[in-house]
Amino acid sequence: MLFYKIRVQKGVKVMKFSEFIYKRIDLEETKKKIQEITEKLKHAQSVEEQVQAVYEMNDVKKEIATADSLVYIRYTINTKDEFYAKEREYNDHIGPMLEEEMQKYNKVLLASPFRKELEEKLGKVLFINLELSMKGFSPEITELLQKESTLQTQYQSLLASAQIEFDGEKCNLSQLGPYMQSQDREVRKAAYEATGKFFDEHQGELDEIFDKLVKNRTEQAHRLGMKNFVELGYVRRQRNCYAPEAIADFRQQVVRDLVPIVCEIKKNQAERIGVEDLKIYDDSLQFPDGNAIPQGTYDEIMEAGRKMYTEMSPETADFIKMMFDRELFDVVAKPGKATGGYCADIPGYGCPFIFSNFNGTAGDVDVLTHEAGHAFAEYMAEKNIELIDMHLPSMEAAETHSMSMEFFATPWYELFFKHQTKKYEVSHLEGTLNFIPYGCLVDHFQQVVYEHPEMTPAERNEAWLKLEKMYRPYLDLEGMPFYGRGAGWQRQNHIYLTPFYYIDYCLAQTVALQFWLEIEKDWKQAWEKYKMFVQRGGTDTFLGLVAGVGLASPVEDGCIREIAGHASEWLKEHKL
Repeated sequence: MLFYKIRVQKGVKVMKFSEFIYKRIDLEETKKKIQEITEKLKHAQSVEEQVQAVYEMNDVKKEIATADSLVYIRYTINTKDEFYAKEREYNDHIGPMLEEEMQKYNKVLLASPFRKELEEKLGKVLFINLELSMKGFSPEITELLQKESTLQTQYQSLLASAQIEFDGEKCNLSQLGPYMQSQDREVRKAAYEATGKFFDEHQGELDEIFDKLVKNRTEQAHRLGMKNFVELGYVRRQRNCYAPEAIADFRQQVVRDLVPIVCEIKKNQAERIGVEDLKIYDDSLQFPDGNAIPQGTYDEIMEAGRKMYTEMSPETADFIKMMFDRELFDVVAKPGKATGGYCADIPGYGCPFIFSNFNGTAGDVDVLTHEAGHAFAEYMAEKNIELIDMHLPSMEAAETHSMSMEFFATPWYELFFKHQTKKYEVSHLEGTLNFIPYGCLVDHFQQVVYEHPEMTPAERNEAWLKLEKMYRPYLDLEGMPFYGRGAGWQRQNHIYLTPFYYIDYCLAQTVALQFWLEIEKDWKQAWEKYKMFVQRGGTDTFLGLVAGVGLASPVEDGCIREIAGHASEWLKEHKL
């Protein structure tokens, strides 16, 4: 295969991302390949022949994933690029048709007379995930999936189009970030108002896109014989070791055991910054003299990241060298660039790619820890695991990779923050605890929405406001029209793009906090545990991976209470 050969040939010049060749997936040719391998699998006379067919399909999957990643990355870097915009439309169109063929292959693999031997050779979790995949797809929903992709792209393009006049400049949504953390309360308020105004001006479009998405996803679930999209959402997220009831219980634990601690943190924050009532535009400012920000230019911050990973371990040293040598970053905010940040795998070239929007806040450093945590895990998977389906675990475990790396970076915080290091360390832990209730709010909201797809836009907003009071009772939304009418959820792109993903962050954060407790005792010992967790990739379920390194299940009763208690005590001891 073209991409793979480029990667493995010895003596070939290291290719930079800009030189990566995009090869459009030919629908008919690829369908034919899948069909031929499926037939080979069906008529195999031994487990060895079936394993060979599995690895042949692995190459096809790599080719598809590589093309898809290159298109997605290059489109999000510049949403105005007509070529990649059209290629993304093309990939969105052919994706469900390729999935239809792939499911025929999966069906044969799952029915293999050598199933037991295959599970021993390839891993049982592969078959668990394939069964979920089969449950979540049927040719009957192909057209709906295509329409869903189109709606998702519309939302992403709408947000990327933002050009907001502020402080004499035109800003996109990411570039307003520093103003939203300004020491000047009026500037913060104005930045929140400017953001809200953009969403208010596009209220009709945003409501319409989401309304269509809810109806589309609900129809998908019904055609697959499911009660609602909640069930299908869990299948799509590969929830292979716990049920929705476990998540509902987790959210209750958060409300009971963590929200009171977060309220205390927010009370202290309000006192620190000198406000009586914590308005939503005060929420992001943690210190009266300003939040901790990276000290240095873009190049200096990137060099600090290089130094950190070079010193952290031999594995991270090799990883970061590859990332810089191949220029696998695009992290500067610019017009036309999609919002947010992500890490994407480019399997045909054996590497990940980090996308973000630097804006001069501590979030820039978080990219070099969080997204690089994902990238490091993908790098390790490329080295240690042949099957692409086994590279990465379900997303709660994948987010554990990234969120834990944020804590493993602690000894190197000073490279980025200099004299503001202590401030960042406190704000990072506070932010970690603050996030979990918010993540549960996002998840709970989606459950309500998809259990009641008939809701009007106004009713959805009312549901969001009601849940705000449960998970973030300390926050005052008065005087802010966009947030006050309950539409703040529309800024959270996961709700539009990756439904039911957000709780994965919360579960992962709970495990990452356990790694943090281990780091507090012995960094090196904790790193060995983390490395073991990462090296196993997707070869086990989330709860299996967690138990495998001796940590507690985040859905276990009492887990949140214990972690939150330790973190609360640490914050009291390190109060600034």
